[in-house]
Order: sequence, then structure tokens, then C-alpha cells
Amino acid sequence: MNALLVAVLLTAAPAPTRLTLDEVRTQGRQSTTALQALLDLDIASEDVRVTRSALLPQLSVNASVGKNWFGRRKSFNLVPDPNNPGEFVQIPVESKPTSTGDYDLGFILNQVIYDRARWKQLEQSGVLRDAQTSQAQEEADTSELEAIRRFFTLFRSQATRQVLEATVKRSEEQLDRARSLFQAGRVGKVEEISALVNLGNDRITFVQSLTTLVTDQTQLAVWLTRPGTEPLEAVDPGVLTSEPAPAPTIEQAIESARERRPLLKALQLQVRSAELQRAIARADYLPVLSARGLYTRQGPDAEQVFTEPRLQNNFLGSINLEWNVFNGFITPAQTRRAEASIRKAQLTLAQSAREIEGQVRAAHQSLEAQMVAARLSAENKEAAFQGLRLAEERFKAGAGSTLEVRDAQLNLTQAELSLLENRIDVEIARFSLLRAMGALSPGETK
Repeated sequence: MNALLVAVLLTAAPAPTRLTLDEVRTQGRQSTTALQALLDLDIASEDVRVTRSALLPQLSVNASVGKNWFGRRKSFNLVPDPNNPGEFVQIPVESKPTSTGDYDLGFILNQVIYDRARWKQLEQSGVLRDAQTSQAQEEADTSELEAIRRFFTLFRSQATRQVLEATVKRSEEQLDRARSLFQAGRVGKVEEISALVNLGNDRITFVQSLTTLVTDQTQLAVWLTRPGTEPLEAVDPGVLTSEPAPAPTIEQAIESARERRPLLKALQLQVRSAELQRAIARADYLPVLSARGLYTRQGPDAEQVFTEPRLQNNFLGSINLEWNVFNGFITPAQTRRAEASIRKAQLTLAQSAREIEGQVRAAHQSLEAQMVAARLSAENKEAAFQGLRLAEERFKAGAGSTLEVRDAQLNLTQAELSLLENRIDVEIARFSLLRAMGALSPGETK
């Protein structure tokens, strides 16, 4: 590799941060989308507390300080008639302006004794919180799978550059052989020129692959909520040197999805929430029973109201029954509306269950196909390697040409890249199947 190429590839750059697959999986569950789902869960949890507060005692305190002003007023008073004993006459009287104080201090206590709608609302808020919990798990699984995919994409770019670098070295060796044979008079100058052109093309491909590597580094870093400028290196997970584990049976995969997929749990709880909404609507047919306590202190003098406990005391206690006998047919309409929502939620659940089963089947088939493709790619690589050795021996013996060697080199490079591509696709397909099954991560990590 010439000095210019080395200078380009060794441009001052910080050492990349090495990340293992396990680290990426853990950090992937803390992506922005996963954290937003957790915040939605926090909101749902607070909604439970808000709904519960309506069933707890409600105590309020009120106080006021004011003054009443009355202007001159004219009125009529009945007084004895001096001219007619035993009779009365009205005489006009004009009063002077007056003012009085107005002081008030009170406590009001309200307590719901029986309100079916509020109890069902509390139950519904708990169901929605649990549904959001499952939805947050679903989002975390989705985020983890995307992190895994980006990790393997970066690892594939790294491994691809290693393959391309090996191709450059083989082209350099071929150029050295062509020059030696040309100097020995065994081949023509055209063979050396062809080898030189091939080496240049391989170097160009190797340099251009750096763009793909940087793009994959950036995409992984951003998904892991790291700075987009941070270079990352995917630590070899060992998949290229080991045989892929067998896939589970399709029956096992579908059964796991039915039992463990968080999305199905969330949709089941959505159905339950719709059923509770119907119960809330029907609760309007029942009476509401509540208790109310009132204590007030009121008077024209502040000292009497605020400092003299034996005076100005008023108490009021009541049990209130409220029964909505007729409300313009709103309750039956709301009940029918809730029943339609139940049916809609049930249809969504059934459709999602079918779609998930389809996802499992497609993911299972993809995994099996990729495993077969990886096995065939390994066989192709071995055949291409033997073909390159044969072409190089023929060239050394003067029976072959640079073109034959070049074809063999390209076949080997293509076979190596195909094996790399298919072997990594096996792992991506495997994790995609686990995601569809709801078995991507153990429950305690969720």
C-alpha cells in the first residue's frame, strides 16, 4: 500500500470506543423512543393517583374579611297618632350612612360514600397504567432490536473493510509476481500493467468503504443517545467463527409470542379498559351517596370570629343522595358508544394477534433461509479459495494470465463478502425472531 493511501487512512482521528453486543443491547433499551414510552408510563401512574383523589376526603378552608357600607336611606315608621288615640300613622325617617364589618371563616369536608362511576374510573386508570407498562416494554424491545441491527451493520462494515484490505494485499502480491515474471521474460508488460490497474481499483474500493463505516458508526451512536461525532467500534461477537444455533420450531415460536409479546398484553388491557368504560356509563343509572360537613364562623367583628372560640360557631352536617332519573337518554347512548368501543378494541386485538403470528412465521422462515444461505456461502468461499490458489499456480508456471488470477481474486472476495453478509443476516434474523416471540430480553431487564 503506497504512502499516500496510508496517509489518507491514518488521518488523525480519536481512538474508537469499543462496544460489545451486550452493552449495545442494554444501552439500546434506553434510546429516546424507549425513554419517551417510560415517561408515558409515569404519566399513566400519576393518572391513577389523580383518579383516586376523588374518592378520598376533600377538605377546604375559606376565610374572608370585608366591610359593608350603607348610604342614607329613607323609610317609613309606624308611630301612634296623637290626634287619634289607639291608631298609628306612618312618618318618613331618613337614616344616616353606616358601615359594618363582615368576617367569615369556614371549613368544608366532603366525602364520597358510594359512586360506582368513580370506582370504575379508578379501576380503569389502573388498567391503562398496566397497558402502558406493556407498551413501554414493547417500545424497549423495539429499541433494543434496532440497536442490535445497527451494531451488526457496523460490525459488517468493519469486517468488510478487512476483506477489502486482504484483497488489496493479494493484488499487491500479484503485482509483485507479474513484475518478477516480466523481468524474467516469462510474461509480457501487459500483465504487469493489468495487475497495477487491478491494485488501484482495489485500493479505491477500500478507501471508499470508509464512508460506509463512518455512516454506520454515526447511526449506532445516535441511537444509543451518544454524540454523533463519537467513533465506535463493534467488538467481534464471535459469530464468524462459530456455527449458528438451531432455530426453535415454528410451534414453539408462535406459542411464545402468544404468551409473552408485550403488545398483545397491552391490547388485551385496552379491551378491559373499554369494558370498564361501559361500566362507567351504566353507573349513571345508580344513585350517588356522599357526606358533607360544614363549620363556619361569621360576624361583624374580627375579634369575635377569629379569637373567641365560644362565639359565632355554626355547624352543618348532611348526607346527600343524588339520583339522575332522566338525563335526555344520554346514558343509553354512552353505553352503546362504549359497547362499540369494546368491539373495536376486540377487533384490533384479534387483528394484531394474526399479524404477530404472521411476523413470527416470516421471521422464522427468514432465519432458516439465512442459515442455509450462510452454509452455502461457506462452501462457496472454500471453492473460491481453491480456485485462486490454482490460478496463482498456473500464473507462476506461465500457463495462466493476470486476467485469470483477477477473476479468481474477485470470486474469492465476493464469496468472502457473501459469507460475511449471510452470517450476520443470520444473527439479525435470529434477534428479529426473538423480538417477534416477545423473548428478546428476560423479564427482569424489562
